[in-house]
Amino acid sequence: MAIELYNDGKHICVMFNDLVDDSADHAVQANQFLIVSDGVGALIDPSGNITYNALVLSMHRYLPKKELKYLFASHQDPDIIGALDKWLFSTECQLYVSKLWSRFVPHFCNLNRAEGRVVGIPDEGMPVYLPDSVIHAVPAHFLHAEGNFQFYDSKSKILFSGDMGASMVDALEIQKPITTKEEFYAQLHTMSGFHKRYMVSNKVCRFWANMVRQMDVAMLVPQHGRYLLGNEAITAFLDWIENLQCGIDLFTQEHYRFRG
Repeated sequence: MAIELYNDGKHICVMFNDLVDDSADHAVQANQFLIVSDGVGALIDPSGNITYNALVLSMHRYLPKKELKYLFASHQDPDIIGALDKWLFSTECQLYVSKLWSRFVPHFCNLNRAEGRVVGIPDEGMPVYLPDSVIHAVPAHFLHAEGNFQFYDSKSKILFSGDMGASMVDALEIQKPITTKEEFYAQLHTMSGFHKRYMVSNKVCRFWANMVRQMDVAMLVPQHGRYLLGNEAITAFLDWIENLQCGIDLFTQEHYRFRG
């Protein structure tokens, strides 16, 4: 299902949330995002191989694939960019990804397909200019990958937050955004375990939350699960995540014990 997060007739942000068949529990649910800015297209966290065909078909009503100009990858995981070879073969796109991963992601490709088409984002981030908006690569290092970026669309004020804010729910639940503090805490059980394991430490969570509080964010939209709409829900999430003990905070010597 295509969910229009923003549409003013000239600038459109669309979320595709049900392209993974989770009936057999064989693959994690993942969201893909299309931005069309005055006829120019960008895909954020575009897809792995199992979602590629369905995504191409679903996005066609908004933009022909040949008009796609940019791919943005928050990090290097297969559900993010596993279909890179197909995208580079069938479009003229460039991929923007952390400079840490710019020499690793070509391993998804055949021959020299990625040569000259991968832009390494510096650690401090960078802007990419679309006709009617600016996509800002926002630092989110170690949340969860070493080189990790989120993408902020200046027109819609959407922060596409990658794994930060992810929840483990089925596709039907994703259609309704989280809008209140009460609703956020009611579904926290779908988020807590994921963040405790995949976010590296409380220290970087606090750094990230401090940064986001200084931004004008209308929606926080993760790569998995439901999205947060409005200040009340987003503030509730920031209050929670900046106090979360996670990752290496929770590990002890017992986790590093040889049991031969």
